[in-house]
Amino acid sequence: MDVSDLKKNAKLEIDGTPWVVTDFQFVKPGKGQGLYKCKIKNMLTGSVVDRTYRSGEKLTAANVESKKMQYLFSSPDAFTFMDNETYEQIELAHDVVGDAKFFLLDNIQCDVLLYNERPVGVSLPSHIIMEITECEPGVKGDTATNVTKTAQVETGKEIQVPLFIKLGERIKIDTRTGEYVERVNK
Repeated sequence: MDVSDLKKNAKLEIDGTPWVVTDFQFVKPGKGQGLYKCKIKNMLTGSVVDRTYRSGEKLTAANVESKKMQYLFSSPDAFTFMDNETYEQIELAHDVVGDAKFFLLDNIQCDVLLYNERPVGVSLPSHIIMEITECEPGVKGDTATNVTKTAQVETGKEIQVPLFIKLGERIKIDTRTGEYVERVNK
């Protein structure tokens, strides 16, 4: 793959190890070649490294396969997923799942990323609907634009929501950023 194909969530292989691009920026200095500055995360160990590539460099795309699976439950040391076709169950360690654990609801469909048949990550739907389980009431008269308060959803994740959101309401959350999108009618 050419370095110009780099984008967020692109998977590449460096020295036999799969990496995913977590942050990406193209920089064009006054003279000379353009530079591609990336933060890449090792999909096996979770370590993050800054890398800079010059225009025209060639990279190796990682052989990462994605399988549709259903999240079943978690235990103290792992999360259990089931293959939708073979009904085979696999366990992913907490460090492999990472921050996706805050959006895993029972029976949710997601993509489990496999590198050489070994699970290395979870890819969630871009938006998810969750219920507010804890939030303080909005103060009347606090009507300046974009005023937010902290609320907790059913998985324990705390997010910022507008003042009009109440306990028990269902909201849509962007799983990529962890931010409130909109209120959902029941």
